[in-house]
Amino acid sequence: MEESLFEQMGGTYTQVGDYMLPNLTIPEEEQKPIGIWGQRHARYLKQHHKILYYNLLTSGKLNAHLAEIDRQAEEMFLRLVKQMAEREGVTEQLKAENQTEWVRRMNSIRSGVAEIVYTDLIYI
Repeated sequence: MEESLFEQMGGTYTQVGDYMLPNLTIPEEEQKPIGIWGQRHARYLKQHHKILYYNLLTSGKLNAHLAEIDRQAEEMFLRLVKQMAEREGVTEQLKAENQTEWVRRMNSIRSGVAEIVYTDLIYI
């Protein structure tokens, strides 16, 4: 019997019952920590961009991609929160004088910034 293209390229098979299954492995990749932004992007890719998700997974680049998205999103989030807090006058002085108002305004800012990060980086 003639060798398949897979066998000509160095691939091997394992017999399971009546079937010959190819021995496939995913390339090893360095595992980097992935935060909440990267996890949300992974879930989005898996649900809405399956081809891209599986291409990254099988090429061994998924973890690096998610770690980079997570890093970019965290940097963007912190920068925008700081800028918007300064623009809206949410200061340490307000925090000392009226904690409840400071928390309310900061939560509003953080919520708005999170939506910006989602639309610009996570859900694309």
